[in-house]
Amino acid sequence: MPQPQHLQEPSFTALYWDFENLHASLCEARQEGAYSKQDNRFKVQEPLVDVPAVVGLAASFGPLAINRAYCNWQYFGRYRDALMQHAVELIQMFPPGASAKNGADIRLCLDAMEDLGRFGRIGTVVIVGGDSDFMPVAQKIRALGRRLIGVGMRGTTNRHWAGNCDEFHYYETQGQGVTFNTADGSAA
Repeated sequence: MPQPQHLQEPSFTALYWDFENLHASLCEARQEGAYSKQDNRFKVQEPLVDVPAVVGLAASFGPLAINRAYCNWQYFGRYRDALMQHAVELIQMFPPGASAKNGADIRLCLDAMEDLGRFGRIGTVVIVGGDSDFMPVAQKIRALGRRLIGVGMRGTTNRHWAGNCDEFHYYETQGQGVTFNTADGSAA
């Protein structure tokens, strides 16, 4: 017999950021080619990501149990206050070579699967990133019966990745704030 709702354990949310992916997409949206040039990528980056908005979206699905961001943080020090204020655990990803492109994606996927195995109260997983590399982990998360929410930029998100999520929210800057839209275009 199911327990009354007030006696059930709460369903927590795990938030995983492919932080550089979102930042790079925002740079490219401002000026095409701005982030892809090595001279621009390997220098201190101006803050563009609205950290409170993304954390707020993730927290709307349940209390945050995990809030972890993957990046080569040596260039992202200007995000320090916003990340600390929102209790984001920073995972340092030093690229082992000039073209080590998927290190953060792989680590994020491995951590998400390990966390889901260890913490049964996580009911929702939010992944911030637009890569198709997240499709296999999407299938595993859903096979475990967990809800998967994706967040990424409209112009750079792989449509297959967005389609593999239970919900996908597009991160778009408009005016002074950030709005999130679901994949079907409705405001969230």
